[in-house]
Amino acid sequence: MTSYGTIPTSSPPGPSTNLEYISRAKERIKTGLGTRRPWKLMFNFHSFGIPASVADAIARVRTNVAFFRMNYAIVALLILFLSLLWHPISLIVFVVMMAVWLFLYFLRDEPLVIFNRTIDDRVVLIVLAVLTVVFLLLTHATVNILVALLIAVVVILVHAAVRKTDDLYSDEEAAGFTGST
Repeated sequence: MTSYGTIPTSSPPGPSTNLEYISRAKERIKTGLGTRRPWKLMFNFHSFGIPASVADAIARVRTNVAFFRMNYAIVALLILFLSLLWHPISLIVFVVMMAVWLFLYFLRDEPLVIFNRTIDDRVVLIVLAVLTVVFLLLTHATVNILVALLIAVVVILVHAAVRKTDDLYSDEEAAGFTGST
């Protein structure tokens, strides 16, 4: 049977298609994790200091949590992962949820849209955190999960309170500084 005049609409699946998919996935991981703040900036030891007052500590926590949101999510998930090493079923659930985190939070290029409504990153972060905790609690590793979450919250709050906010800048400000010179 001949197929004169037909134009192939896609290439047959093969090694080159798989390599293209892998390279696109690698690029998405690089660009997706590129939205996090540099770890050197987060752990710049010259930027640590005791806050002068409780109000100053609260202001620092608000600013740092907003600025280092992606980094803090990674830290919390790492602490949770380390606490689940001795619970294999919980670890499997956690790895599945990490895949969901990767696609819905870390690797998204554009805002999440559901029913023609744009979902804010904070909402996605909160929903994914709650779902991760609920699914992990269903695996009966409650004490490990709660202790890990408590440790993560303490680590994040201590870092956010003692990290000075004087040297933080947004991407728009950085672009404005470089564009005006």
